[in-house]
Amino acid sequence: MPAHARGLQANNSKSKKQILCTGFSRTELLIGAEAVQKLQKARVLIVGMGGVGSYCAEYIARAGVGKMTIVDGDTIEATNRNRQLPALLSSEGESKVGYMANRIRDINPDIDLTTVQDYMIHQKLKDILSEGYDYAIDCIDTISPKLAMIRICLETDTRFVSSMGAGGKLNPERIRIVDIWETYNCPFAQQVRKTLRKWKIDKGFKTVFSDELHDKDSLQNVEGQRHKRSYYGTISYIPSLFGAFCASVAIRDLIA
Repeated sequence: MPAHARGLQANNSKSKKQILCTGFSRTELLIGAEAVQKLQKARVLIVGMGGVGSYCAEYIARAGVGKMTIVDGDTIEATNRNRQLPALLSSEGESKVGYMANRIRDINPDIDLTTVQDYMIHQKLKDILSEGYDYAIDCIDTISPKLAMIRICLETDTRFVSSMGAGGKLNPERIRIVDIWETYNCPFAQQVRKTLRKWKIDKGFKTVFSDELHDKDSLQNVEGQRHKRSYYGTISYIPSLFGAFCASVAIRDLIA
């Protein structure tokens, strides 16, 4: 083998070895070094650390995003264990944001992570979004703060994706990524569309939703809960898949 060829082979081996020793080597093999660098430089906001948001945050972290802010004011309860990533018998009573922060830093110790343990109202969301993000992900499961986040993102031209209702659904094959105006068979999305019309906002945005007819018999009315009057029953895998779809939208848009 000529000397220059041996040198080239050695350089290629060294380069490959350097790639394979990192935690995101397989990501780089798939999307390339330039796209990995885009993710490392990106700043992503995720609001809501429930069944959708907790898994979404994990997928964003494992993709190698360099800066992330996670927001949720809730603590882990026994009823969360059927669908939420941080919900364990041993973690009950802990804050969702605190648990997820520890997990995310265990995945990527180099991540620049900001945590906000608070319930979101319009002004708080406006203050957070004013800090500037490359992408925002709405995983809020109550309508009032969700609408506030959507409106602020639209008004500030912040790129975002919004998760619609994961409750009352069983079939993972019916989950889709569409514009908000193309959603149907989803009471949550219906409320969002209705309010957007009231605000005279016709601008679209990406959503994750399921076109499966929801199980109306699984509806549970509640009293005394902040921002929530009712909820639908849920199965273990649907919220996490919504989270995966939301993460995929953000990651693909960031590296496009």
